[in-house]
Amino acid sequence: MKIIVDAMGGDNAPEEIVKGALEAVREENIEVILAGRGEDILRSIEKMGLKELPRGVEIVNASEVIAMDEDPLNAVRNKKDSSLTVALNLLRDGRGDALVSAGSTGAIVSGATFVVKRVRGIRRAALAPLIPNTAEGFILIDCGAYAECKPEYLLQFAFMGSYYAEDMLKIESPRIGLLNNGTEPSKGTPLQLEAYKLLEKAGEDGDINFVGNVEARGAMLDECDVLVCDGFSGNVFLKSAEGMASFILTELAKIFTKNIATLISGLIVKKQLRKMRARLDSDKIGGTMLLGISKPVIKAHGSSNATAIANAIRAAVTATEADTAARLQMNIDRMKIDDADDKADENT
Repeated sequence: MKIIVDAMGGDNAPEEIVKGALEAVREENIEVILAGRGEDILRSIEKMGLKELPRGVEIVNASEVIAMDEDPLNAVRNKKDSSLTVALNLLRDGRGDALVSAGSTGAIVSGATFVVKRVRGIRRAALAPLIPNTAEGFILIDCGAYAECKPEYLLQFAFMGSYYAEDMLKIESPRIGLLNNGTEPSKGTPLQLEAYKLLEKAGEDGDINFVGNVEARGAMLDECDVLVCDGFSGNVFLKSAEGMASFILTELAKIFTKNIATLISGLIVKKQLRKMRARLDSDKIGGTMLLGISKPVIKAHGSSNATAIANAIRAAVTATEADTAARLQMNIDRMKIDDADDKADENT
């Protein structure tokens, strides 16, 4: 299996990206293509004490870089030789099985949509991270690919999330919840009210296991396996959860180092605390799947270090083996959008 890596994407590129890629190659039975400025990549490899390109690693030169603050669509269109655009073209042309990038979310979504293309019939791609909760975790979809959504998009997100949960988490009949500010069917804005009707109908037809509206706290308490929402709400949810996790870990560290008694208590529960920290560590998860694209695209966190990149590459391997895109295509008739107003979306 061959994974394409955008070597220049992210705050710590290229050194941490290259380091993480080489770590994955050493530990997994895979090959990696590093797309980016060849000289910079080679310098990063030399800093690791290596005098030549390791086996299983290939460099494809790309002279440009898409910055985090650039307009995503314009950057993809105008910077034809950017590391991300070159990587996307390699994926489209079959040079690799999946792509990993820690670059601009907007550029990744735009580039994947216009270069690699969505699964035919899918109106919008969606970012679907695994969020830890009191059980094994749940899939949040969408967490920021598209801030504004139509009810029909949320219906497709529910299908995509359901198939992904089955393929990746091995959950039979995943429970699908709609993120809302209350559990009653009458709650929410027009988007949630209309989406509820569509999801309820899909549930009645036996296409998905819809459990109704779910509040944010409910998702953290294992009330669903897939939480469906628009990208704006999902991104707020995700960043709030990340901030709360950091807050809790910081406060626990203060408590267990306050005095001798708490320090001894901390040593007693040290193993359990490490397990908790590992579950909340975004570097351990590595990357987020961009569902709805015809080939696997993994978005790593912008501040990813080598560990996060290596784990994102492992996630790309797992996503390739699961081949959720093929399953989406086979079942597209079940999630087809018939609204005439949405016909134009096929080309956007």
